[in-house]
Amino acid sequence: MDELLDIVNNDDITIGQEMRSTVHQQGLQHRGVHVFLFTSDGKMLIQKRSADRTSSPSLLDCSVSEHVKAGESYLDAAIRGLKEEMGVTVQELTPLVKFRMNYGPNDNEISILYKGIVDPASVRFDPVEIAEIRYHSMDELRSVLENEKQTLCGWFVEILNWYWDQPTAMTVLTKQS
Repeated sequence: MDELLDIVNNDDITIGQEMRSTVHQQGLQHRGVHVFLFTSDGKMLIQKRSADRTSSPSLLDCSVSEHVKAGESYLDAAIRGLKEEMGVTVQELTPLVKFRMNYGPNDNEISILYKGIVDPASVRFDPVEIAEIRYHSMDELRSVLENEKQTLCGWFVEILNWYWDQPTAMTVLTKQS
């Protein structure tokens, strides 16, 4: 699906707009959001991307990863992504970090990571974008990262490394907590 995205400089100032396909063909820097959703007992909702996704098909990803559309705020994109991908409305999203990172060939983003709480009974994921969902404790996630790293999206690996105070390819712009 093609959508209009803001092109941003390293200071996160909009310098133009292009369609998503052009942005990824030319490697233009744009905005994204990620959300870590946790259950009340501390397990993270993880999604397995569908096999027909252009980027990182069939790999495990954080709860929600979303592009920020042109003119949209980071928070609004996170809220939209939660609704579209997981069918949920989260009462409170807390920003954790704003960062710049190369997500892969021609995929340069400035992103914000949010966290929130989710009731698993309320989740209705989009089967077009998501093959399945899982809930993992932090110990289980560490084990996946150590033993099955190839099953995780590259950006998810880097975000988890930051979350656990490990070396990461992310360039932290502002830390919220």
